[in-house]
Amino acid sequence: MINRWGGCSKLQPPYTFSAERFLCMKFYKKLYVGEMVKNPRKVKRKLNRNAGLVNIYIIALCKGPDQLEIYPSYVLMQPFYRVHSPYVIGIASSYEEAVEIVRTIVEESLHENGDCDLKKYLLDKERLHDK
Repeated sequence: MINRWGGCSKLQPPYTFSAERFLCMKFYKKLYVGEMVKNPRKVKRKLNRNAGLVNIYIIALCKGPDQLEIYPSYVLMQPFYRVHSPYVIGIASSYEEAVEIVRTIVEESLHENGDCDLKKYLLDKERLHDK
């Protein structure tokens, strides 16, 4: 039997979602959000659903020896990031704002620890927040 949308009523609807499409991104508990980002919850949801976002930059922990990386959000739509999703520390609406957030993190780390080991500072800060 054909329904009014042109499909068979006994089959699944064509708009089912596969789990592969969605990223399982981890976000920092005390996420740094730029001043110009209007709705951070909406941005997080769209990033998790791999939706294209214009003018959003992600600050993430680097998986290599470097400290932090800044990505434009459209880079996260590549298939590589479905498997290797980044650990997001901050969200900004422009590259300059992302650099300002990184500068803020560096200043906080320098003030509290006396060094610029950002990975250690951010992960220790998160552990203290969990307690």
